[in-house]
Amino acid sequence: MSTAFLSEPRVASLTTLRPDGSPHVVAVRFTWDGRAALARVLTVAASRKARNLVARPGNRAALCQVDGFRWATLEGTATLSDDPHRVAEAVRRYTARYGTPPPDPPGRVVIEIAVDRVTTLNL
Repeated sequence: MSTAFLSEPRVASLTTLRPDGSPHVVAVRFTWDGRAALARVLTVAASRKARNLVARPGNRAALCQVDGFRWATLEGTATLSDDPHRVAEAVRRYTARYGTPPPDPPGRVVIEIAVDRVTTLNL
């Protein structure tokens, strides 16, 4: 897979599962660490995506970045963390990818997806 595609400053859809098992899909900015096979999404603890992960610990999540007929989907087990070091690392990587720091709302947390499945088209 082309890691260059996942470093382009684009958005992706993040899919998590609600407590009833139905999908929750939202557009997000994210970062990809290919060496660690770890995707990171900054959010706030009160968001639906974060609450989905708290309600279903160890659940899977998927990120799908699309550009025309090129796409990559990253799937894996998702965890939520408010650890200041993990959040700071997510902020650092976000700033490098998108060229500007992310918003800094109260209750900021990071979703970390341990990616174990990658599917792509035209990469």
